[in-house]
Amino acid sequence: MSSKIALNIVSILPAHSHGAYTLVLGEENGNRKLPVLIGAFEAQAIAMEIEGIKPSRPLTHDLFVQAMQALEVEVEEVMITDLQEGIFFSKIRCKKGFDSFELDSRTSDAIALAVKFHCPIFVDPKIMDEAAYEGDKTEVESVDSPGRMAHEELIPGSKTHAGLEEHSMEELEAMLEEAIRDEDYTRAAKIRDEIKKRTK
Repeated sequence: MSSKIALNIVSILPAHSHGAYTLVLGEENGNRKLPVLIGAFEAQAIAMEIEGIKPSRPLTHDLFVQAMQALEVEVEEVMITDLQEGIFFSKIRCKKGFDSFELDSRTSDAIALAVKFHCPIFVDPKIMDEAAYEGDKTEVESVDSPGRMAHEELIPGSKTHAGLEEHSMEELEAMLEEAIRDEDYTRAAKIRDEIKKRTK
């Protein structure tokens, strides 16, 4: 058996706990899903990166990315290494020049950084055996087309989105810049989707 299993982000769903979300990770070459409870801030950071929305000012994870890049540190992978009393433990594996090192991290932060650095996410096989469940890809919606509820809840600020089709591309691009500047990420996502639809 492999010493690690590759995971992909499948979905981010509201959890039963107030202000928490369930990040569903699916094994790359299998049908099992691993649910990880994460906070709203980390869920928002992951959702915004997946949506391609950039905040007007750097958020905490963005600042960490900038620091790592300024120090010429590469993030090679994220590894979920342990599960104790329902809490996942993770390592961020980094490289600087010829030196490699690991950073101990909350799993939610590690995955948020994996998304930002576009690096792979792995899990120890024994954790999948202990905490994963069998499931169809259809039972949770893929983040490539996030559900409306998760999208609306994770990206703050909401204004009317009607009538975007009536605007020109130039107007849409100006509106997108304004929405990002105002940190109205829900509207920014809608405008971006309208722009993408026209450029296909």
